[in-house]
Amino acid sequence: MLKFWKRLNELYGWLLIAVFGLVMLIGLWQVYDNYYMFSHTLDKSILRYKPDPKDTAAADSPITNDMAGWLTIDGTNIDYPVMQGKDNNAYLNTDPFGKYSLTGSIFLDSRSSPDFSDEYSVVYGHHMDYGKMFGALDDFLNETYLRQHTAGTLMVGRNAEQVYELECFASMKVSAKEKIVFDMEQEQIRQFIHDNAAVLTNEADSRILALSTCADANSVTRVVVFCYIRDSEK
Repeated sequence: MLKFWKRLNELYGWLLIAVFGLVMLIGLWQVYDNYYMFSHTLDKSILRYKPDPKDTAAADSPITNDMAGWLTIDGTNIDYPVMQGKDNNAYLNTDPFGKYSLTGSIFLDSRSSPDFSDEYSVVYGHHMDYGKMFGALDDFLNETYLRQHTAGTLMVGRNAEQVYELECFASMKVSAKEKIVFDMEQEQIRQFIHDNAAVLTNEADSRILALSTCADANSVTRVVVFCYIRDSEK
């Protein structure tokens, strides 16, 4: 009987070691996963391929021909090429260079006109820490912040054939299943923004660009920032 209890205690000890070891492995994996995600997020080096309206994109730019334009929101980390694939899964986990990446790309809805000529267009991006990708959109739910970060630029085409000014004017949290926002029901979007915006600073007849990201990893809620597209005065 004594041997039995001794053996049982030994098994219990090994079980505790196994459990603690598993917990440690899970912790290490989470650390690695976070490091991988952050290190593979597009960094500032992508800016070397940003087109210049007075010139052209770098001749040796490795960004694929699916580039629809370039989006910049002043005073934020949002300064990225906008891609457009044959469907909305194409650049969900593919970077602008056509390589697999969990952080994906900023991309225009596949149903939108690539020249942003629609009355309403939607651009998507992953919600990343430290304001990377579209992680900065959360801040626009604060009215003071939005009013201080209204300006941006949309360069259309691989070589910035057309340049528009952006004015961020509204923000909201909304379900990813909301058809008016994500099925791009253009006739109803202005009234929907008027009725549901968390922040609304201006209402105009200009074309609208919606910037959308996940509110968090385990939710169907989206943070959406709405911008007017206007002809550049520069």
